[in-house]
Amino acid sequence: MAEVTKELIETAIKGYVEPHLKRDLIAAGTVKAIEIEGGQVKVKVVLGFPAKGIQRSLADGIEERIMAVPGVTAATVDVSWEIKAHSVQKSLKPIDNVKNIIAVASGKGGVGKSTTAVNLALALSAEGAKVGILDADIYGPSQPRMLGITGKPESKDGKSLEPMNSYHLQAMSIGFLIDEETPMIWRGPMVTQALEQLLNDTNWSDLDYLVIDLPPGTGDTQLTLAQKVPVSGAIIVTTPQDIALLDARKGLKMFQKVEVPVLGIVENMSIHICSKCGHEEHIFGSGGGQNMSEQYGIDLLGSLPLDIHIRVETDSGKPTVVAQPECRATQIYREIARKTAAKLSLQAKDYAAKFPRIVIQNN
Repeated sequence: MAEVTKELIETAIKGYVEPHLKRDLIAAGTVKAIEIEGGQVKVKVVLGFPAKGIQRSLADGIEERIMAVPGVTAATVDVSWEIKAHSVQKSLKPIDNVKNIIAVASGKGGVGKSTTAVNLALALSAEGAKVGILDADIYGPSQPRMLGITGKPESKDGKSLEPMNSYHLQAMSIGFLIDEETPMIWRGPMVTQALEQLLNDTNWSDLDYLVIDLPPGTGDTQLTLAQKVPVSGAIIVTTPQDIALLDARKGLKMFQKVEVPVLGIVENMSIHICSKCGHEEHIFGSGGGQNMSEQYGIDLLGSLPLDIHIRVETDSGKPTVVAQPECRATQIYREIARKTAAKLSLQAKDYAAKFPRIVIQNN
């Protein structure tokens, strides 16, 4: 009987390229232990991103490759994840109790950025992460309605706010503090200050990811926010339409200027499927997101259909990921969430929390 060695098992695992990481699990540093007893092999895989939706299929795929090694009689692969904090723009300090901030942006309004942001947050939560969402659109806050949240946040100490909760998400928005129909007639500096307060004065509780739904555009407010909010990575939402893509490119360049890594593009409303006859039509054009992805060397994280259910469910306060957990659109959102988190997991980690704080006292 052939002897089973660690090298043989590692070689077998290297043959499995994890689609979200786009590399094998040995190269990604996610294989934490290989135990061999005779022909029995146990492997421990710890991913850097939440992956509840693929946990079983990933384990099965690796087990199948290990079982093909001569001499192996049984293979058990344990897949789990541990989400680390990742580095942010050079001069900024991370927010307490928030490991990673993901900004969701668009160059222009009307491309479904807020809908994408809330469903991304819910998808990350469904994949096994602890998630919050900050509605940074001071002029047009939409997350309270999208999450079906009413009422005002509590303040236990008169200084900070407790986040509102909905569908296992922690949420904060200026919309919780004002009437839904009250216009915010504020100049740029007031908007920036309000957002910084919402971010820093909310008692977030041990978040793996905080998704920030940025206001549309690339003006002074957005640039200031990109410079002042400690972001680990950004996502650009666009439609295939040429004008939307033109503005999406501006958003991409804005993040590049402030040294925030762009994790990828989400193409929204990419195709319309007729609910009566099933005919597929590219109403806003086709291939735009893919072309932009190739031109700038960034990932196309996913393409979402123009679907009335997404609009109806989000407007009614129960977004698609929770309203229809098994539908095709939800599967796309969850795939986008896994790709986003996987891409982030490969970035430089922030070890600031690991080092002790040195305090010098005069006795």
